[in-house]
Amino acid sequence: MTTAFITLGLFDILDILLVAFLLYQVYMLIKGTVAINIFVGLSLFYLMWLFVRALNMQLLSSILGQFIGVGVIALIIVFQPEIRRFLLLLGTRYNVSQRFNLHNWFALDERGIPDIEIRSVVGACEYMSKTKTGALIVIAKNMDLQSYADTGQILKARVSKNLLETIFFKNSPLHDGAVVWANSRLLAARCILPVSDDTNIPGSLGLRHRAAIGMTQATDSHVITVSEETGNISYVMGGNIKVRISPSELRTFLEGDFSSFII
Repeated sequence: MTTAFITLGLFDILDILLVAFLLYQVYMLIKGTVAINIFVGLSLFYLMWLFVRALNMQLLSSILGQFIGVGVIALIIVFQPEIRRFLLLLGTRYNVSQRFNLHNWFALDERGIPDIEIRSVVGACEYMSKTKTGALIVIAKNMDLQSYADTGQILKARVSKNLLETIFFKNSPLHDGAVVWANSRLLAARCILPVSDDTNIPGSLGLRHRAAIGMTQATDSHVITVSEETGNISYVMGGNIKVRISPSELRTFLEGDFSSFII
């Protein structure tokens, strides 16, 4: 009578599928970044440890095991930005803050963005596009952007076309940096945003676009950019960028994403 070398039950198959799914999500998060090289290196290191254990090489296995023992802490340190993005992805996808109505001053209320503000921002972007005035506008959604607002000049001013054009005018002391738009207010100007290290970003996109992509990777905010070189308007969300969009397309995006996104 022979027995199978490996027996697989329903929960074993489910376990394998869940691990495969998690590994795929990790790969998608770090694909195109320098973290993928670190991930491959750590994976090879772990496979080598398994290999020397299988060969019963006690000394080398013990040495490598010491590194494996602190591997979780090392992974948290090395992949801190990616872990943050992964948790943000889970929270955003399942609308945790929306379901429990956890809103604060820096997040949009249940009314979304009023149409008059959308028209003001679109009008300002259209003007800055024609005059090739660089602009970077962050639109808060559910996450608290206080830490980013604190890097700039707090305004708490009502949204208007003229104010945006004045802020980003090249001789204005507030033009260098981003504006944070939250809860019907221009919360702050001249804010510093995290810059994405994604190696797949085209070289034609400059630091302003990299900052926009980095901001949407670190938070659930959406970002509008106007290129100073070409005047092109771009819309960024979830680390994905739509380039060379028209003012009417920008308005459609804003109305679709912010007019009534609260459940």
